[in-house]
Amino acid sequence: MIPVFIGYDPREAVAWSVLAHSIQVRSSVPVAIAPLALAQLREVLVRARHPLQSTDFAFSRFLVPYLSRYSGWSVFLDCDMLALDDIANLWALRDERYAVQVVKHDHRPREKTKFLGEPQTAYEKKNWSSVMLFNNGKCRALTPEYVNRAGGLDLHQFEWLESEALIGALPGRWNHLVGCSAPSREVSLVHYTLGGPYFPEFADCEYADEWRAEREAMLFAGCK
Repeated sequence: MIPVFIGYDPREAVAWSVLAHSIQVRSSVPVAIAPLALAQLREVLVRARHPLQSTDFAFSRFLVPYLSRYSGWSVFLDCDMLALDDIANLWALRDERYAVQVVKHDHRPREKTKFLGEPQTAYEKKNWSSVMLFNNGKCRALTPEYVNRAGGLDLHQFEWLESEALIGALPGRWNHLVGCSAPSREVSLVHYTLGGPYFPEFADCEYADEWRAEREAMLFAGCK
């Protein structure tokens, strides 16, 4: 069974549900999907919200190894995504040499804000942490105590690892940044990082039709 943790923000609840549906219907193996909802993590994640924090799951994602008891592997995904491929194909890329595997974007945003007017912050390794394959036993530095006190850049730039050599690369198709990555139809996981088609101002973004079709399939699957 593949354990998948998806960041949850109530402002993007529909995005969370559509992503979970898109994973379930394409998976060839059992998956266990869990939301990283702050209301369920109150006793673990006690840090104050940072002024530059654009989603509820900016820091909770780094609790995945702890929530997995530092055992086996786990997947983390931002909620503003759409799976177009079997997640077993992502799972098959696990490599024991690494503590974490990510798509190593060179993302240098020019805009100052993104969805709902949230701040767009530029930093090295931007968006690397939006899709993570965690080799949990090699991520024991991510204790609740550390996640609660560490700086945002320390977490998102993987300063908790002893060496950058412990960060493995995933193919770019597993984190296609809509509006940032070059347009492509060879994509496994769409990431509406600037804002998804569930927001009016992004209704015509790349892969908007695919997202709306997925939502319709989710809503009306039992009505036929």
